Amino acid sequence: MAATGNEEQTLLPDIEEEAEGMEREMESEEEEEEGMGVEHSEEEDEEDTSEDERENEAEIQRLEEQLSINAFDYNCHVDLIKLLRQEGKLHRLRKARQKMSELFPLTEEIWLDWLKDEIRLTEDESDRERVYELFERAVKDYVCPEIWLEYVQYSIGGMGAQGGIERVRSIFERALTAVGLHMTKGASIWEAYREFEIVILSTVQPPPGSVPSQEQQELLNAQLERIHTLFRRQLAVPLMDMEGTYAEYSDWADNGVPETVTHQYRRALQQLEKCKPFEEALLVSEPPKLAEYQVYIDFEIKEGDPARVQIIFERALAENCLVPDLWIKFTTYLLACNLPQDRQLKIKDLVLSSHERAVRNCPWTMGLWKTYLLALERHGADHQIVTDVFEKALNAGFIQATDYVEIWQSNLDYLRRRIDFSKEWSRELDELRAAFARSLEYLKQDVEERFSESGDLSCTIMQIWARIEALHCKNMQKARELWDSIMTKGNAKYANMWLEYYNLERSYGDAAHCRKALHRAVQCTSDYPEHVCDVLLNFERVEGSLEDWDAAVQKTETKLNRVNEQRARVAEKEALLARQEEEKAEHRRKAKADKKAQKKGQKPNRTGDKRKAEDEYEEEWGEDTELPSKRLRGEEDFGSTATEELMETESGLFGRRAPAPRKSEPPGFRKNQQGQSEDLRQLQDVSKEQRKDEDSVFVSNLAFNLEDPEGKLRTLFQGCGTVQQVRPVFTPKGVFRGYCYVQFEDRLAVSEALKLDRQEVDGRPMYVSPCVDKNKNPDFKVFKYKTAMEKHKIFISGLPYSCTKETLEDLCKQHGTVKAIRLVTNRSGKPKGLAYVEFENEAQASQAVVKMDGTMLENFTLSVAISNPPGRKMEDKAVPSRILGAPMLRQPQGARGKGRTQISLLPRSLYRQSAPDAKAENGTVSAPHATVTDGVHGGPGTASLDTQTKSLSNEDFARMLLKK
Repeated sequence: MAATGNEEQTLLPDIEEEAEGMEREMESEEEEEEGMGVEHSEEEDEEDTSEDERENEAEIQRLEEQLSINAFDYNCHVDLIKLLRQEGKLHRLRKARQKMSELFPLTEEIWLDWLKDEIRLTEDESDRERVYELFERAVKDYVCPEIWLEYVQYSIGGMGAQGGIERVRSIFERALTAVGLHMTKGASIWEAYREFEIVILSTVQPPPGSVPSQEQQELLNAQLERIHTLFRRQLAVPLMDMEGTYAEYSDWADNGVPETVTHQYRRALQQLEKCKPFEEALLVSEPPKLAEYQVYIDFEIKEGDPARVQIIFERALAENCLVPDLWIKFTTYLLACNLPQDRQLKIKDLVLSSHERAVRNCPWTMGLWKTYLLALERHGADHQIVTDVFEKALNAGFIQATDYVEIWQSNLDYLRRRIDFSKEWSRELDELRAAFARSLEYLKQDVEERFSESGDLSCTIMQIWARIEALHCKNMQKARELWDSIMTKGNAKYANMWLEYYNLERSYGDAAHCRKALHRAVQCTSDYPEHVCDVLLNFERVEGSLEDWDAAVQKTETKLNRVNEQRARVAEKEALLARQEEEKAEHRRKAKADKKAQKKGQKPNRTGDKRKAEDEYEEEWGEDTELPSKRLRGEEDFGSTATEELMETESGLFGRRAPAPRKSEPPGFRKNQQGQSEDLRQLQDVSKEQRKDEDSVFVSNLAFNLEDPEGKLRTLFQGCGTVQQVRPVFTPKGVFRGYCYVQFEDRLAVSEALKLDRQEVDGRPMYVSPCVDKNKNPDFKVFKYKTAMEKHKIFISGLPYSCTKETLEDLCKQHGTVKAIRLVTNRSGKPKGLAYVEFENEAQASQAVVKMDGTMLENFTLSVAISNPPGRKMEDKAVPSRILGAPMLRQPQGARGKGRTQISLLPRSLYRQSAPDAKAENGTVSAPHATVTDGVHGGPGTASLDTQTKSLSNEDFARMLLKK
């Protein structure tokens, strides 16, 4: 927590004078050394040193200039302090530390360095007082045992001054209150306190052999009681290595450890055993350990000891100071904590200081400022303090326009609660009206200029103002003026806004203004006109005369007729557009059918030319079009799914070469098809046994003309682990499809292989994803980037295509620590002019948005916003394959019309439905209720097709194909 302005002003001048004096002494010493005779090598060393000093001085000037532009650059402050300390620029170092402490809470390391530097310069008592003030500021930022230990050790050095011992004891007691319950580091404070009191005991003991006076004996007894009390207090607190403390007390106490102390010690040991698992989890976990602290905090809250809950919160916040949710949880707990009456003052100070630290660490979080204002009001803070905090909140740099609306509402609520409306006029009422007017002006100018919107689309602030004027001030004229302004801001078309105004007039106005408001609502409303018309008619039933009723009926009927006409025109227009779309679709279908008929007329698909026709069809749609697998009679579903999968994924497994084009079928080919299908089934079973999806990765987006894909990928992935096999996928014509499967011997190699995702191969980004069977996991998606708002990450659009990561990093690092940069590219690796930049925390990201949005880069205007990507659309589920013999389902057409896989290659005669009685067709007796599942026959009601197959001659096949 920063010190007050007066304290800082009194502290700086003396420190600056001291620093200037020391710098002059250092310069004079350097001049004396230059005047002395030195060897040539020493002169060279001095030249090198001066060169380094010039470079450091240039860097210092650059950092100072950067801070003059952006004072909230945290990393720039840290770098400047390190350089100034390295160069020994004490005067400028103090100024740099002072400026940083005014803006940010300082870390434990920065405070300790600052304190140690100032302690070394302490010469007289006035210097010691300035160091005491610096310690007081340091212990308010975070609860750090090391800083408290340094504080008490420094205070012991001043125990010889008047009241010095009491001052040391007071600081020790405050240290115990702050960190004495720290389970791992609190024991150091207790031990230092005991050692201090034992030293004091040695000073009050009488010399050996002398008889102490009554006064000396009383001092001796009092000092012994202090030490006994410290032992008893420490043994009642669960701390690490408390067994050693108990043994030390047993040796020190002449009469042994009292039973009550032993009982408290055992209870503390039991509590220690409960907490040990949580402490061990913190010990082995990596920073910032947020999840582990959350579990620990929930445990302590259930235990119900407020002091222990506070200390674990403070420990968590020291390592997670930029997590707003943790601060909110802490402050909420403090407000809900019920403490005894004698601790109410302490809890007030704790609540307010905690809120102040929260907004200093996370100033961009509106919720923390809102609860801070409520806490100040709840604890009776001065009006000027509340006003100052609100003004700081307006300058905090919120990331949403609605945040400014909410913080203004909180302030206006506070100002309204200060007014005594029983008085006709008060200064507080004028202050409230001025605040309302200022809020509207602020939202219109400052907020709308930054976010392109005011954040208060429904004019909530103006509605509250109008209701206050009507209810408390009885000023309906002002309320009506406000509602007129609300309606002119685009709200007149909404029925709910008119009804809100009508309810206000109904409660605090008169019937004439109610009628006028409802007539205007009927005329202007466009979303729910029927509802407004009903409200007007019901009002006239209760309040109106016959003339009023007739006017209302005419008004509503005219409005509803006009609305119905508009709706009819819209419906007619939509129907016309739908018909036009249908006509266009029908025209495309007819054109496609005519083209297909013309092609069939020019090139008849005879049996001998069947393969030739298929090849020409493939040339028309392109070589990358996926061909349907040819189903063989008697194979059931094996031919439709398994053969295609075998043909696509296993071509690289057996022989590593693409399959040659099929030739025309020789006589007797179909006679041997059934035997070949058995070979294919055996081939697939072998390949499935060799494949292990959990040990494999799927590699895609490779170039179709990639030479030797198996060799290149084997070389590329061999650094991840032992590659067992690489299975590139080819088309039936031998063209590489651009994807393959890489299988490893060790499953651990898969995680290393996934790290190669997006690596360039022949100028294209290679996509590497887990190998998952989509038939077993149809909903599996691979998308490693988040689709929700990421407040620590920004999205930049409008980048030049020539922009590189290095250029973007140089641009962004001026606003904070850049953790990662991702340039968005298309599948060919060409940039899209978009990028995501991840910062260390939300404050740096929001600062980057404010400073970078609208700036120019190579004559391109950049648009910068907090990363909030849209949700990814889920693809439709795949249509299940049709069981052999079942009616063909109508499948949706793709963007290019009817796909090739929807064209049947079977003769029309084979599509005839069989009679109820079993009838031989193409040599196969079909059972009416036979079912086939995954190519395996059996089960109730199934018939084996293999056993019912009847061989036919080539002449039988020819007659069936020529049958009309």
